[in-house]
Amino acid sequence: MDEQDHEKSEVVLDVEHLSIAYETRKGDVEAVRDISFSVREGETVGLVGESGCGKSTIAYGIVNHLGPNGKITSGHIRFQETELVNRNQAELNDIRGNSIAMVFQDPMQALNPSMRLGEQLAEVLTCHRDISEKDAWARSIQMLKRVNMPDPEDVMRRYTHQISGGQQQRVVIAMAMLNNPALLIMDEPTTALDVTVEAAVLDLIEALKHDFNAANIFITHNLGVVARVSDFLCVMYAGQMVEKGTVVEVFKHPCHPYTRGLIAAVPKLGDSKLDSVLYPIRGRVPAPANRPRNACIFAPRCDYATGECLEARPPMVQISPDHAARCNYALDIESRPRTTRSKSKIHQVEKTVLKASAKDLVLDSQNLKVWYPTAADSVVTLFGLGEKKFVKAVDDVSLRVSKGRTLGLVGESGCGKSSLVKGLIGLEPLTGGKMQFLDIEVKGEVTHRATDLIKEMQMVFQNPDSTLNPSYSVGRQIARPIRHFKTVPPDQVKGEVVRLLNAVRLSSTYYDRLPRQLSGGEKQRVGIARALASRPDLIICDEPVSALDVSVQAAVINLLLEIQNTFGTSMIFIAHDLSVVRYFSDDIAVMYLGRIVEIGPADKIYEPPYHPYTEALLSAVPIADPEAEQKEIRLGGNVPSALNPPSGCYFHTRCPRRKDMLPDGGKICATDIPPWQQNGAGHRILCHISIEKLMEIEPVIHQKSKSV
Repeated sequence: MDEQDHEKSEVVLDVEHLSIAYETRKGDVEAVRDISFSVREGETVGLVGESGCGKSTIAYGIVNHLGPNGKITSGHIRFQETELVNRNQAELNDIRGNSIAMVFQDPMQALNPSMRLGEQLAEVLTCHRDISEKDAWARSIQMLKRVNMPDPEDVMRRYTHQISGGQQQRVVIAMAMLNNPALLIMDEPTTALDVTVEAAVLDLIEALKHDFNAANIFITHNLGVVARVSDFLCVMYAGQMVEKGTVVEVFKHPCHPYTRGLIAAVPKLGDSKLDSVLYPIRGRVPAPANRPRNACIFAPRCDYATGECLEARPPMVQISPDHAARCNYALDIESRPRTTRSKSKIHQVEKTVLKASAKDLVLDSQNLKVWYPTAADSVVTLFGLGEKKFVKAVDDVSLRVSKGRTLGLVGESGCGKSSLVKGLIGLEPLTGGKMQFLDIEVKGEVTHRATDLIKEMQMVFQNPDSTLNPSYSVGRQIARPIRHFKTVPPDQVKGEVVRLLNAVRLSSTYYDRLPRQLSGGEKQRVGIARALASRPDLIICDEPVSALDVSVQAAVINLLLEIQNTFGTSMIFIAHDLSVVRYFSDDIAVMYLGRIVEIGPADKIYEPPYHPYTEALLSAVPIADPEAEQKEIRLGGNVPSALNPPSGCYFHTRCPRRKDMLPDGGKICATDIPPWQQNGAGHRILCHISIEKLMEIEPVIHQKSKSV
C-alpha cells in the first residue's frame, strides 16, 4: 500500500495502551503491556517476535478469547470505532466469525474431523446470515474456487483427513473470508507448510487482501514471511512493543537492538558460513512474572546497554512519522559502539571450519532404495493374486559425504529426505543398493549392525520433546550412550557428561534438571550433546532447527559449526529452510519424489544453471528483505504419489520449463528417464534440458547487496 492510499483508507482497528494479564495463585501475571497500533483497510500489519512475546495473546485479546483466567487490565480496542473491551458475550459472538475472522496456525485444530468440509463451510454462512443451506453450499464452492482449490465440488464432500495440509489451510482461509470480514487475523498460518505451498498460500493472502480490501494482522516469527506480506511491522519482545514502522523502514534502518538482533540472526539466501556470520541474541526471554517494570526489559540481553537502561523504562522514541522504537539510543543506534559482543571469535570459528575439511570419504552410498509395502500386499502374499506394490520413498539414490563436510538435503514433504536418512542410520531397512561407512560395507537395520558402527553414526531429531524421556534427568540421558558405547571408563562418566554440556553451552547445573525445566533451544542442545556422547564420525540432523525461534536457531547452527570445527565431524543436514541449508552446508542434494535431481557444491546449487525444481524451490523462499526482487515460479498440482510415480522424469507433470525449452513441448520427459548433465566441480543436474539452455535462465533473486 503506497502513502496516498494509506492516508485515504479508514482505520478498521485501533489498539491503544492495551495491557493483558492472567490470574494465577500468586496474583496477576502481566502478559502484554501498553501496546498501541492501528490497522487500516487493505493493509497488513505484521506482528513479529520470539515465542512468548505476546503476539498471539494480542490476537486473542482482540476477539476476547483469553480463557477463564485471562483479562484485559487496561487500554482500548476500537473496531470500526466501536469499543470491544467489556462488551457482552452475545455482541462479541455476532462480531467474531462475521466482521472479524481468524486463521490459526494448525488447520487440523480449526476443522472438525467428524464433519464434511462442505458442512463446516456452509455453517459459517448460515450461522451469521439469513441464507438457505443450498445458497450457502453454492457460495462455499465459489469461495473454494477463489482460493484456487482444485475440484472444489469434490472437496466439499470430503473430510479433513482426506486433503493435504496446504489444502486444509486453504479451506480455513476460505472459511474466514466467506462473510467478507473487515478484519482478518492470521496466527502463523504458514509455519507447518512446505516452502512451495507456503508461497502459494502467501500469494493467495495477498490476492484476497486486494480483492476484499480487508484489514489484516499477520502474526509470525519468520522474518522472510513478514517482509513479504506486511505493509507495517510491529516488533514484540517480552509482552512489549519495542519497534514499529513501515516494513521497508524497519528492515533498512532497525533502531531497536532487539530488531537488529533478529535480523542479524537470520541467514540471507546465498549467505554461507565462509563469508557471513550469524549473531544469536544471548540469554533468554524473561518469564512474565520476572519482567522489570522500571527498566529496559531487553537490557540483560542487549549489546548496547548502559547503566541508564536500568534506571527507567525507555520511552517510545519517534524516528520518523511512521517509525518509532522503545530505546534510549534509537536515534543514534547505528553509530553507537557495542558494549558486549566480540566478532573476532565467531569469525575465527568460521575460518577454521574450512581448514578442517578433508576429502576422504566417510559415507559412500550407491543406488539406495527404501520401499514400503502397501497394505494390499498381505492379500497378494496370502492368495498369490496380482502384483506387489510399493511406496517408493527412496528410489535409486547415490550420495557421498567427506570427512569434516556437511551435505544438505532439501525438498518438499514426502520427497524422501527422512526415509533416506532413516535407511542410512538403520531405522528403516534398505530395499536395495550398497552403502559403505568408514570403508565397511553396511547391511541391515540398526539392530543387526555392529556396535562400533552404530557408535560412529548418530542422529539429532526434529522434535527433542519426542526423543527425551520426561522422567529422566538431562545428565542421566546423556550418560546412557556414554556407558553403552564405553566412551570413557565408568568412573569418568559424569565428568564426560559435564564436558558435553559445556560443549553445547550448557552449565553443569543442567545435569539434574528434567526436560520440562528447559526451553526448546536448550532441549535441542541436550539432543546434540547426546548425539556427541559416542564421539561419532557422522551426525545426521533431521530438521534440527525448524521449530526454533530465529535467535535460538542461529545459536544452534553456530554450535553445530563449532562442534564440526572442534571434532572434524561430518554431517547430513535436513531442513525445509533453503537459506539455512545454504548457510550451513558444503554440498547440497535436492530431492524430488524419492530421487536426487540436483547435487553439487552449495554455491553451485544457488546460481544458474538450476534444475527446474530447484529454481521453483528458490523462487518460493521468503526473503528477509522487502526490497529484494524475486522471480515468481509456482508449481501446479500436488507432488505425485510415490506409489504410482509418473513415467520418464518424475517432475515432468509439474515442470514449468519443459514445454518452452525442449522440442515437441518436452514429450521426451514423459517417456524417458533424464540423463545426468555435468556442470563441472561435482555439480550434476538430472534433466533433459541441456546445461547450456539452463545457463540462460536468469537468477531467481536480485538483491541490492548480492544476487543469487
